Amino acid sequence: MATTANGMIVIGNGEVAVSEGESRDLSAELAQAAGELLTLASASESRAMHRLVELAARHVPGCSGATAVLWHEDEATVTAASHPDLSELAELQLAIRQGPIIDAVAEGTQISCPDTLSEKRWPEYTSRALSMGVRSSLTLVHVSGELALSMTMYATRPKVLDASRTPVGQLLIAFCTAVMRNTSTYDAAQRTVRQLSEGADSRALVNQAKGILMVGLSCSADEALRRMREISQARQIKVTEVARRIVESHELDIG
Repeated sequence: MATTANGMIVIGNGEVAVSEGESRDLSAELAQAAGELLTLASASESRAMHRLVELAARHVPGCSGATAVLWHEDEATVTAASHPDLSELAELQLAIRQGPIIDAVAEGTQISCPDTLSEKRWPEYTSRALSMGVRSSLTLVHVSGELALSMTMYATRPKVLDASRTPVGQLLIAFCTAVMRNTSTYDAAQRTVRQLSEGADSRALVNQAKGILMVGLSCSADEALRRMREISQARQIKVTEVARRIVESHELDIG
């Protein structure tokens, strides 16, 4: 995170415009929030998103609670909420495919609901929101390749979450998207390591079983492997499972 000469705060490849005064005022607050998000860089997406909504509810002026939705190729994959009622409100929008979250992701821009009482765009959403005491909301969305993160901030008073008052929210969602991208990269690397490790273990087990068969049956390595494949097909189990049974029992024919 860095601040440019013209007052833009840069996170990853994105920029968020704030005034010079706002930049100074937000420095300590954002440093704390960013530090908390960075500690989750290798954690699960769900855990990082729950931390995001907690930080939004704590740091965004006027925000009483927040929800976040992680999208992969236009499909909602992970949701988080700072309160169970807000989780229900987010799930409603995903179910009926209507509401500020849906419009923000579809249009790729922030969606404001200044006063839920007079809102006409999403009648089912506004009815449920009013029953929960939500009087206004602002939904932000940050896109990074095939990954998108939406965050909706809710207030119990009308007209308190306009865009000019939410630079912290804009910065948090941009920063959390970068964390999500790093998390995805970390998870992919971990999966590759596990697959390579499992592959190496399987090869070692098969080679050990081949050795037992070669000695016991006085056959070649190819013949031992062929024998394990025959058993695998007959018993409808994997060759590695055949190898494991041979190694554990030292029996030459487990078919």
